[in-house]
Amino acid sequence: MKRHLQELVATALAALQDDERLPKETACDIRIENSRDPRHGDYACNIALTLAKKAGRKPRELAEALVAALPPSTRVAKVEIAGPGFINFFMTPAAFQNVVKEVFEAGEAYGHSTIGADKRVQVEFVSANPTGPLHVGHGRGAAYGAAVADLLAAAGFQVHREYYVNDAGRQMDILATSIWLRYLERCGERFDFPSNGYQGDYIYDIVEELHQQFGSRFCRDAEAVFTGLPPDEPAGGDKERHIDALIQRARELLGEEAYGRIFGAGLDHIVEDIRRDLEEFGVVYEEWFSERSLTASGAVGKVVDRLREAGHLYEKEGALWFRSSAFGDEKDRVVVRENGQPTYFASDIAYHADKMERGFDRVIDIWGADHHGYVPRIRAALEALGYDSDRLDVLLVQFANLYRNGERVQMSTRSGSFVTLRELREEVGNDAARFFYVMRKCEQHMDFDLELAKSQSNDNPVYYVQYAHARVCSVMRQLEEKQLSYDRIAGLDQLHLLTEPHEERLLRDLARYPEVVETAALNHEPHLLTHYLRELATDFHTYYNAHQFLVESAGLRDARLSLILAVRQVIANGLELLGVSAPESM
Repeated sequence: MKRHLQELVATALAALQDDERLPKETACDIRIENSRDPRHGDYACNIALTLAKKAGRKPRELAEALVAALPPSTRVAKVEIAGPGFINFFMTPAAFQNVVKEVFEAGEAYGHSTIGADKRVQVEFVSANPTGPLHVGHGRGAAYGAAVADLLAAAGFQVHREYYVNDAGRQMDILATSIWLRYLERCGERFDFPSNGYQGDYIYDIVEELHQQFGSRFCRDAEAVFTGLPPDEPAGGDKERHIDALIQRARELLGEEAYGRIFGAGLDHIVEDIRRDLEEFGVVYEEWFSERSLTASGAVGKVVDRLREAGHLYEKEGALWFRSSAFGDEKDRVVVRENGQPTYFASDIAYHADKMERGFDRVIDIWGADHHGYVPRIRAALEALGYDSDRLDVLLVQFANLYRNGERVQMSTRSGSFVTLRELREEVGNDAARFFYVMRKCEQHMDFDLELAKSQSNDNPVYYVQYAHARVCSVMRQLEEKQLSYDRIAGLDQLHLLTEPHEERLLRDLARYPEVVETAALNHEPHLLTHYLRELATDFHTYYNAHQFLVESAGLRDARLSLILAVRQVIANGLELLGVSAPESM
């Protein structure tokens, strides 16, 4: 509807320019907004106000000229000028009734557009360290990222979904060492497990796999492992120094080959678990990108060399620093440590340079909110390398707080005290999890109420929306049980019979859906779609409670059934974009 009005206004502008009543170079975005007050029509356009200064004319005078130049449209009943120069459009009933035909013709594609045609977008999301199972916090990033990607695809963009596997660095070494120490316990050794090791039960599963495959091949005497190490935190020492010393001791006692087997066993087990968990959650990627591949290919060294050659690096205290402060970051950053090893930041620079080189028009990173300080340094690195940092969008997702029986659940990945995404899915189901996770803006904190998510009541938003879909299916079953008929073609010819206020409201809802999808996609705000679906469900339930659909009049029955079937289609389409099912019965 809005696009049609934009085309009408654009035609009027061109006509004024052709008649030299408006300068040829005059250009402006044509914005069509929903009218807040029905007395002012269905839609409003403020272009006369925004163009008046450029055109050298009074806004109202320009509005009058534009209205006079508007081409005729069967969808527009009348056009009025209000206030200083707003153009208000009053649509015909047929304009909204025609939406039912559009829904039927497009089917599952209703709401899709081509606004992103020929544009390639990469969406990287979740990318949790493969040091343990995904927890409920990761679930929000997964649901949000998948919804953003699917919305962009619906808007016509070519979307590449990617998971960045952080399979290198200190945390992975801590994981490997934690697995080995639990393996030693499995061999009968006794010692105090390091306070900074990974302590989740999933470690024991990996140990069992190792023991089944290698027996006691990697067993070492506990005294040889711990003798001479700096004390751990419970003994008055530094837990970081203690775990780093343990990592080094593991390498020495095992040798690089055996250490690599333990490292690989942990990595493969957890990555596969994450992949399976996400697939079961309806989240699938085009690519799983390995951090280690950047080092193996020499990509990290190449970007460091490029920064050095461009004069953006300097040495200080034996380390190599990037002058990120020269590009807006709060301070400079180390890219190569004193020991010659690249930092995490160096790998991230190489990864983002790789993204740029792959030719994506837009690169979207979806990170946890605790990474907010990381954004300016990545942008700084891209600019220093000569890339357009505006091609990068970083969306920060706040942590999800889980509440059970009114009490907040405390979580810690390192200690192993957390609720996994899989446990959440098993308790509330995929549908509730996917819907609840995207009900708020990503930057807003969210409280996940387990009891509400499991309830089968109108207070549960996903149940409420799904119930609307199921109710339409129930009506169609009743139609068959009562041996009544439904003629879609006849129903589309009788849409003029839909004159009840509830029907007019639903027709306007259906007309608004493509706009909601487009706005949600371009602004990366899937919560707009959840709000829309709840409003559509509310209007449908109200209509359902106020009117009979299976009436004696065949014409009215066909028209009403056509309307609610269109509602069913739009609910199904919207839920599909959110990764939520549309059940036929509940």
